[in-house]
Amino acid sequence: MSQEVRDSTAVVEEEAALYKDLRPAGGQLVLPALTVDEDIYRHNRDTFFALLGAYGARIAPHAKTPMCPEIAHNLIAAGAWGATVANLQQAEIMLAAGVKTILIANQIGGTASVQRLRRLADTFSGAEIFCFADSTEAAGALAQAFSGWDKTPLPVLVEVGAGRTGARTTSQAKQVIDVITSAPSLTLAGVGTYEGAVTGETPERLDANMAALFALTAETFVLARQANPDKTLLLSAGGSAHFDRVIDALMPVAKADGNAPLLLRSGAIFFSDHGIYRRGFEALDRRALLMLDGKPFVANERFKPAMRLWAEVISVPEPGLAIVGMGMRDVSFDQDQPLPLVLHRDGAALDGDLSSKAKVTKLNDQHAFLAVAGDCAMRIGDIVEFGISHPCTCFDRWRFFYVTDAAGRIAHRYRTYFH
Repeated sequence: MSQEVRDSTAVVEEEAALYKDLRPAGGQLVLPALTVDEDIYRHNRDTFFALLGAYGARIAPHAKTPMCPEIAHNLIAAGAWGATVANLQQAEIMLAAGVKTILIANQIGGTASVQRLRRLADTFSGAEIFCFADSTEAAGALAQAFSGWDKTPLPVLVEVGAGRTGARTTSQAKQVIDVITSAPSLTLAGVGTYEGAVTGETPERLDANMAALFALTAETFVLARQANPDKTLLLSAGGSAHFDRVIDALMPVAKADGNAPLLLRSGAIFFSDHGIYRRGFEALDRRALLMLDGKPFVANERFKPAMRLWAEVISVPEPGLAIVGMGMRDVSFDQDQPLPLVLHRDGAALDGDLSSKAKVTKLNDQHAFLAVAGDCAMRIGDIVEFGISHPCTCFDRWRFFYVTDAAGRIAHRYRTYFH
């Protein structure tokens, strides 16, 4: 796998020269195409890193969002602790690409899966792999798979949770801690949780349920510290749409301990979007929990959408309807339909306020149906620049995506490794 990833990266770099300086807006690429604005991505990255730094928090960005080794290495070079992944396939890709510190922020599974993890740890013995366990069965399986392990013990975080994986009580968490600490091949590395699965019928109930999860996390951390008084322990949470809640609730726990980095695992935040994250930031701004540079941190002003989907108008079969050559195989639609932003014709922006005049009403596999107002005269061959909602489920439709510079020209072409 290592050689395959290296060879693929070399081919992508070689092929990138074929696309450099081309402009999606000018129809110079085969469409549809997915792009990331490099300046906006870097701005979002630097903004979030500055905010975390101001509060003393760290980040292991979730690699599952773009599944792109170049992005993972860029974030680590900018100061990230390492990379987070969701499963063994993602872990193998990132390790093969040279990432040295990996957090598998999910349950590994049963006997066959933990044996695969052992083989992965054997293959990439120079890397440090952290993982989660939320039950005595999960911790026991890890202990058995790593029995006889003659290297540094495997770092394991006890996971607590609500709505998804994770031990539900401190009693359950204590049992997991006991299994980890009694296994010579394992070492207790901290406590992890994921707040994004918490729900509530009302805003007040959501707040209460979030508070309950963070209280469970803090109480479990006390148990972990009692079991391991001297070692650095991680305190980790998801942190994308609710990073303010995580910092507000768990940073005091980390600071009081003095030897426990608060480690967020945000991934999509570096790309943002025009849908689910925009709404999440609106809610975050209403909570007004964070400050930066002496001012309230306003996420919807600080973070900008970096991703664009470009597609061509291929038919205008009747008044008020345009068909664009882009569909469910090309863009995320699990949260919202793509948002028309700009209409381009002959390489120039013809209409920069397209969202008020055109709306995607339906997607087929390769077609987007746009309801178009009377004052928006789309023609065959026009190019529509779309915003997206939910970066994770947009990236995974593409084997390659382009990175654009400030002038809208292609600067890089990167490969993704989803499956």
